[in-house]
Amino acid sequence: QVHVVESGGGLVQTGGFLRLTCTASGLTSRTVAMAWFRQAPGKVREIVSAINWSSNTTRYADAVKARFTVSRDNAESTVYLQMDSLKPEDTAVYYCAVGSKGTVYGPWDYWGQGTPVTVSS
Repeated sequence: QVHVVESGGGLVQTGGFLRLTCTASGLTSRTVAMAWFRQAPGKVREIVSAINWSSNTTRYADAVKARFTVSRDNAESTVYLQMDSLKPEDTAVYYCAVGSKGTVYGPWDYWGQGTPVTVSS
């Protein structure tokens, strides 16, 4: 059984930074893609960033380009999201997802429970 667990969310002021961590356990393959999504109150869930298994392909939403950086440690089945220059509009619950097909476009098979991020103005 696959378990996906996020951590690192919290409260930060505008311009601050946070680093989210997601670890997946129970995977039968390491050639999976991993991604971060977010869902703000009253809005649909949207993709923030994704990375393929070899880390040679990444994907970012336009709203976070040049501010967020995704990386992974395959030995630990862990993906990170470094979030810099945070803005109030980044406030959301951030979810980690794992895609068995290994591409940054999904599909996304396993999800974590989410970690909340609040950026105060």
